[in-house]
Amino acid sequence: MESPDMEPPGMDAPARRPLGRTRLTVTPLGLGLAALGRPAYITLGRAEDLGDDRSVATMRARTWAVLDAAWAAGVRYFDTARSYGRAEEFLAGWLRDRAIAPGAATIGSKWGYAYVGDWRLDAARHEVKELSATQFRRQLDQSRELLGEHLSLYQIHSATVESGVFDDEGVLDLLRALRAEGVAIGVSTTGPRQADTIERAVEAGLFDTVQSTWNLLERSAGEALSRAHAAGMGVIVKEGVANGRLTARAAPEALVTAARERGTTPDALALAAVLARPWAGTVLSGAASIEQLRSNLSAAETGWDAKLDERLAGLAEDPEAYWATRGALSWS
Repeated sequence: MESPDMEPPGMDAPARRPLGRTRLTVTPLGLGLAALGRPAYITLGRAEDLGDDRSVATMRARTWAVLDAAWAAGVRYFDTARSYGRAEEFLAGWLRDRAIAPGAATIGSKWGYAYVGDWRLDAARHEVKELSATQFRRQLDQSRELLGEHLSLYQIHSATVESGVFDDEGVLDLLRALRAEGVAIGVSTTGPRQADTIERAVEAGLFDTVQSTWNLLERSAGEALSRAHAAGMGVIVKEGVANGRLTARAAPEALVTAARERGTTPDALALAAVLARPWAGTVLSGAASIEQLRSNLSAAETGWDAKLDERLAGLAEDPEAYWATRGALSWS
């Protein structure tokens, strides 16, 4: 087997770059495992993508195949979470099987949500949020048991100002202690007040990275992310294709037309828009298949300019409306 630290012959691998002020490096495009580690998620079209067989063995095999394709394409940032079903387990097994050494890829995970879906599509609840010191201790132990020395970034999952986590000294002390051990500390954001959460994270001076939603439909966090970047924080962008709303399945006609004119796909053009932001450190693909991954990764070769930005500015939605739509998406 080819050494996993070597690029496939003839490939121009994406250059790794620092993730903010951390010692970590990332590639412009990373892979998020939210859609791969559990049978149900809120991405559009999962029935077509995954079929009826969502057994653990089948989902593990699918995850490994997508990870292999991502690695071969030069992707070196992988993002998971405790609440992504068995995603940490799948990733850890793949890292061991492929003999990938700690540091050869940057691995980020998150704590704060627990997966409670019992591997069912029809679960009444799939995840439960608890941003407490007890939850942190429990989930950090679980993440470390699986990922060991590979775990290089640990993020609060979907923090909000209202959650009170920024005022919980018990949690903050635990985060400081983990950071002192050499693990970078991050925060992910959610909801129409993402910008407020980002500002609190910047003010805290504790967080090395921030992971936020930014896409052509939801641009409201852009200025706050620019300020976080200027303050030295690494910026990870999630949901660049808006849970499938900016793919060929559901993309607005203006995006479909622009993509067709440029000989690319709507998802690639949408991700190219994110890559064009000077504050974006790494942008996550949420692909559930090799085909989706390849389409997403083609964003790196897809052009974006100010004229196109102006042309598609009208796609932006009111943040409250955007997040209401996202909240109404079905787990499937």
